[in-house]
Amino acid sequence: MGPGRRAVLAAMAGGVLTGCAGPGSDTSRPGASPASRRTVAGAPAPAASRKAPATPPGVTRAAVVARFGRDVPRTWGFDGPGVVHALPTGKREIALTFDACGGPGGSGYDQALIEFLRRRGIPATLFINSRWIDANPALFQRLAAEPLFEIANHGTRHRPLSVTGRSAYGIPGTRSAGEVYDEIAGNRAKLTRLLGAPPRYFRSGTAFCDDIAARIVTDLGERFVSFSVNGDGGATFTHAQVAATVASAPGGSVVLCHMNHPEGGTARGIAAAVPRLLATGHRFVRLSDGLR
Repeated sequence: MGPGRRAVLAAMAGGVLTGCAGPGSDTSRPGASPASRRTVAGAPAPAASRKAPATPPGVTRAAVVARFGRDVPRTWGFDGPGVVHALPTGKREIALTFDACGGPGGSGYDQALIEFLRRRGIPATLFINSRWIDANPALFQRLAAEPLFEIANHGTRHRPLSVTGRSAYGIPGTRSAGEVYDEIAGNRAKLTRLLGAPPRYFRSGTAFCDDIAARIVTDLGERFVSFSVNGDGGATFTHAQVAATVASAPGGSVVLCHMNHPEGGTARGIAAAVPRLLATGHRFVRLSDGLR
């Protein structure tokens, strides 16, 4: 474990991802149903008329419960089977990822951040929760239609992913293999319906998981993506802190920030860090472009 990763974990131990849910967030209620611009190809445009299976064949809730329901987890944290923390080494690529957590206090929209990414042609992967989509349907449709952005699964109720009910930062986790399935598959079905194709990547609320839950993510056809750089401390960092943290990200980093707290320092910090990274020869990619 390198010093950068240790620093991230030390910061996380202080609870700096709690801002993901937002003050007063309700995690118990399911969601209702220019010349410099770079074009990034490959993102599906919304197409409600196109049909795609929401889950792989045979991977039903009952099947997941039958396979994993009696398994006892051995790990809890940011690691697990198949969990991705970084892009392949050897390149100066960085993946910017932004969570939209939803719920009371967490359904805001950082327009300044998104407009900066658009102006500079900076691709990003947006992990969007079901409740955020319900609160911002028009915004979601516009973001999903832009090839610059890739939409990923941030869960149905923004729960830490546990088969035993473990919590993280005061947010209660899912309590069984069945609830893990619900947390993944509920928003997966919504995104599949809206995008015309299922999402490829998943990140739980708080990014916590146990090893059994991580295996369920894989069975459902998604890759659990964690992070290597906590860019905005759960939307609690000042813009100077965001700028310093993100600008120091090495090649191969998966940077976690938030797009649902416009009152925070994320937009200004990213706007300061991105030119510095570009000037040192780094380039930005969506996860699907960097994870091959």
